[in-house]
Amino acid sequence: MNSVVLVHGLYHDPRHFDLVVRELRTDGVEAAVPELHRGSLPADTEAVQAAVDAMGEPPVVLGHSYGGSVITGLTGVGHLVYLAAFVPAEGESAAGLGGSSELLGSSVVRDGDGRTHVDPATAVEVFYDDAPVERATWAASLLRPQGPGCGRGVPQRRAWQSTPSTYVICARDRAIDPGLQRAMSRRCSSALTWHTSHSPFVSEPGRVAAVLRSLLRPGDGRLSAVPR
Repeated sequence: MNSVVLVHGLYHDPRHFDLVVRELRTDGVEAAVPELHRGSLPADTEAVQAAVDAMGEPPVVLGHSYGGSVITGLTGVGHLVYLAAFVPAEGESAAGLGGSSELLGSSVVRDGDGRTHVDPATAVEVFYDDAPVERATWAASLLRPQGPGCGRGVPQRRAWQSTPSTYVICARDRAIDPGLQRAMSRRCSSALTWHTSHSPFVSEPGRVAAVLRSLLRPGDGRLSAVPR
């Protein structure tokens, strides 16, 4: 494998992965970042599946936060990476699994058209509190409104049951309860714990890229995961 697909979460945008993509492409890794916000989990999954199918080989696919629900429904993947992400079992949705922090809940603002957005005044604290100030401010500026209902979608498949998977627990996460992350990580083949915020692709992009490279080239010793 020498290709990666990166899947963002709610309120986020493909550009949030720019720093990771830069690291990967410098190392000759093909990276695709499909855009979600398609209106439903099935539509988001279809968009990512198209990116997976366009690769010449089964890629490593990383899903962040709600992106975990999306990647759970995929086929043709070489390895799944759940980054502070939801790992739904049969009949489960991201919303049903819960785990949203009080801080995140109080930061979500309802718009008049049924959409929601994250209050810019607290977005850095919620998602990027361990990133350099300029970088965190840049990431917060990219956040976008989110349509209703995606988080309640139930994946039609459970790819983690048949595809090798790695869970990255973000122990300083202020958006999704790290305790829930630890519980969901037990569904995966292996797990890592990082003392980072919800969004290490902003605070530590090199670390995210290193894990992905280690999965593309197993045996190089760079992935220190705990097998299940």
